[in-house]
Amino acid sequence: MKIGLFIPCYVNAIYPNVGVASYKLLESLGLDVDYPLDQTCCGQPMANAGFEGEAVDVAKKFDTLFEKYDYIVGPSASCVSFVKENHPHILEKEGHKCQSAGKIYDICEFIHDVVKPKKLAAKFPHTVSIHNSCHGVRELGLSSPSEKNIPYKNKLRDLLEMVEGIDIKEPKHIDECCGFGGMFAVEEQAVSTQMGVDKVKDHMSTGATYITGPDSSCLMHMQGVIKREKYPIEIIHIVEILASGL
Repeated sequence: MKIGLFIPCYVNAIYPNVGVASYKLLESLGLDVDYPLDQTCCGQPMANAGFEGEAVDVAKKFDTLFEKYDYIVGPSASCVSFVKENHPHILEKEGHKCQSAGKIYDICEFIHDVVKPKKLAAKFPHTVSIHNSCHGVRELGLSSPSEKNIPYKNKLRDLLEMVEGIDIKEPKHIDECCGFGGMFAVEEQAVSTQMGVDKVKDHMSTGATYITGPDSSCLMHMQGVIKREKYPIEIIHIVEILASGL
């Protein structure tokens, strides 16, 4: 299978180490991975701000650029979810049938559901608290939504349990929003900040030294809170843990 690695623009600009870790992790699993150099934003910021029409051209470019791959894989649940859930109707208005939506996966979803490894070579001797991001839970099914009366499952935990030396925790409010929410953090700054503080404290109550999750945007928001309040905890993308030692 041929994998097209999708690295969202903010990951590329702010957390390039997450992109590098994603490539190393997929390659270590014996996959044929390619990184298309001409990729750009998926269009989520424009659409979230009420300018969905401005996302048409980037959605077209995305669909064309990744057309030749069997799977599209990216380390961002929110961006992957946007392509999967929104590109089809954005492109349909332009008479363009979306090819990407049916083959795009968050990297954790892809490894868990498609690759299905029995073990990983990673080692991370630290206590981590899992942050279940909103898009990952409710649009990609990375974990079971707490509002539904169904048995709890978590694909992130399943993968982390393959990491040697790790101690995995989860906060009391297992999938409560961190307060980022894209434009929400800009338009409702005070509420967003307080939600971030509450969420970080919930993670800290587990005794973890790291908060980990599948979305750099959520982690970035909490990192801002941690830095400002000088809290004794750090953030790390789950891919960096799964690729540790590679």
